[in-house]
Amino acid sequence: MAIRGVQGMGSLRNIFVVVWVGMLAACAGLPPRDELPVTPQGLSPTTVDPATTRLGRAVTPDLAAHPGQAGVYALSDASEAFAARVLLAGAADRTLDVQYYIWRGDYTGYLMFEALWQAAERGVSVRLLLDDTNTAGLDDTLRALDAHPNIAVRLYNPMTMRSARLLNFVTDFSRLNHRMHNKSFTADNQATIVGGRNIGDEYFGASKSVGFEDLDVIATGPAAKDVTVSFEEYWNSASAYPAASIIGSEDSRKALLERFAETRADEGAEQYLQSLRDTKLVRELLAQTLPLRWGETRLVVDDPAKTLGQLNANEGRERLMLGRLMTAITPPQKSFELITPYFVPGKEGTESLAALVRNKVRVRVLTNSLASSDVTAVHAGYAEYRKALLQAGVELYELKRHLPPLVAAEAGGAAPEDKPKRKTLGGSSSASLHAKTFAMDGQRIFVGSFNFDQRSAWLNTEMGLVIDNAQLAGRLTDWFDKDLPARAYHVVLQDDGSLCWIEQTEKGEVRHDKEPGSGPMLRGWVKFLSILPIEWML
Repeated sequence: MAIRGVQGMGSLRNIFVVVWVGMLAACAGLPPRDELPVTPQGLSPTTVDPATTRLGRAVTPDLAAHPGQAGVYALSDASEAFAARVLLAGAADRTLDVQYYIWRGDYTGYLMFEALWQAAERGVSVRLLLDDTNTAGLDDTLRALDAHPNIAVRLYNPMTMRSARLLNFVTDFSRLNHRMHNKSFTADNQATIVGGRNIGDEYFGASKSVGFEDLDVIATGPAAKDVTVSFEEYWNSASAYPAASIIGSEDSRKALLERFAETRADEGAEQYLQSLRDTKLVRELLAQTLPLRWGETRLVVDDPAKTLGQLNANEGRERLMLGRLMTAITPPQKSFELITPYFVPGKEGTESLAALVRNKVRVRVLTNSLASSDVTAVHAGYAEYRKALLQAGVELYELKRHLPPLVAAEAGGAAPEDKPKRKTLGGSSSASLHAKTFAMDGQRIFVGSFNFDQRSAWLNTEMGLVIDNAQLAGRLTDWFDKDLPARAYHVVLQDDGSLCWIEQTEKGEVRHDKEPGSGPMLRGWVKFLSILPIEWML
């Protein structure tokens, strides 16, 4: 028995060694990054004559009437945000540049893939840049797309082990812990969509489990051109690899077209297809009747060298989005309203907000409650700074998990005044905040991918637009004044130092002495996470 036990241990040891060596070999190095044309046709969007595109001809007169400014339209309604992307792809004549952190293989994901495919079939040069951490299950689809002569797919900071994705983090954590969180959708270098939404049912109001409260903007003119320049910087960066070098190449057009047809035929997709028929905003953009808000815009974006760990707080801060954002804006003088789903300000951020309050600036922050948060560890990081923020005079609000259904379209508050309120497509039973926006003095507004947390500041790459427009910024301020009390808990500090969550209901004020909607096990888990040294990753 002893001899057999020793032999068994030796066999297990040998198996472990083989597996471990295989893992190291798989992650030993990424393939050579071959230089390819800027687009599948060798055509740069920056060289396209606007007069040769429908979008260019549509926006040029308004741009001439507003020199140096961009036209902006807020997309707070989830179904409209979905339709806007698909219809913008349909309006493209020459180029499409698409960059995302998450792309789901669900209804909206495949309808969006089909929109890119149809554009390529018309001769549009399509570039798709995806962060590779969320592409599980999509390799076959990406291979088929990449095989199209007018589509090029690149994977950002890719994983080499496709079937055991978590093992990549075991062997190459320091590299893979940096992700591309940018989100943009740009047609013909003339119109772009920038904001907080990824591609997936939960972002477009059709998930049955959760609906993300989010915000994007369509922007024209200088804003679109700046996004194109940023896209090319990422497309040609050292972290962007041609998909074929990671997942191989295969022209499986037939299987992909069958998947498109199956998606369209499914009754669950009918809601999305109806939203395409109902949404007029891209047609209005082409007809020059879309009610754009005009103002100067500044794109703030991380240098992709951040992914390689080459930038930090002390060296290269001017190339980090956080530093660029501070340079792009002047400090608020009267008011600062912040909406962020993942709020881990750290000591520096907490002091910055406290300093604003000391300077007589009213600071209001909306983030997720424990019940509405989709990342418990981040809530644990936020909870550590809650009392310090309240003691400094910052006003804190936490989103309720269950929201009034008819006002869900107003999340973000930057919708034009005449936009009707609409129900979301899916009728999900719970909500989670995902918008990343802030307004200053009712004059400027930021919309983008940047969360007010340590991960956005130092690990992931981010992007967003600072927009000088009092109507857009004022709508966010008004939303905090009028609509927020019904949608969020007001967190206050009581005389004994404990926290209280105040809820406004139809029957009056309700006060909670524990995090609303959470049980003791969840609260205990948050408490445990709060003592772990993980804030730098949150």
